[in-house]
Amino acid sequence: MAESITVARPYAQAAYKLAVERAALDQWARMLDLVVEVVCDERIAALIGNPNVQRAQLESVVLGVCGDKLDGAGRNFVQVLIENGRLAQIKDIRVLYEHLKLEHEGVLEAQIYSAFPIDDAQASELVAQLESKYQRKIRPHLSVDPQLIGGVRIVVGDRVLDASVRGRLDAMSAALTR
Repeated sequence: MAESITVARPYAQAAYKLAVERAALDQWARMLDLVVEVVCDERIAALIGNPNVQRAQLESVVLGVCGDKLDGAGRNFVQVLIENGRLAQIKDIRVLYEHLKLEHEGVLEAQIYSAFPIDDAQASELVAQLESKYQRKIRPHLSVDPQLIGGVRIVVGDRVLDASVRGRLDAMSAALTR
């Protein structure tokens, strides 16, 4: 997995750079989403890496399906991916592009795990507290994890804020076994 991300990174950075230069971050996000959708279709996915399919044929099929939803730079980007044998990494390219886009927009993603479903008011309050703490806009992703027993566990970037009962029990267990 790490190897695929490493291969995808320069392509994501190139797409991001083009998008910033043209003030088209959202347009590029939509174009990359389209290419991901097309490449994930099982009929097209079967063509990628198939030794009986020439690059020109693959390019014709992919660009034909995308149609006019890709601008000239988007079409060129797909052509470069196909020429370099990197079309299979398009999902990783899209994920990395989104991270660069969010960073540019000053947005942090927060994965919020709770033992029980969180209502909208609780989620809004939690997001407001995180925005105050990080001084950035927060995009929350809520998940229920019954193993937490109670409370919440929040992951923002490489930081983990664990206010769960499971986290407290684990900490107590570690302290008692020292």
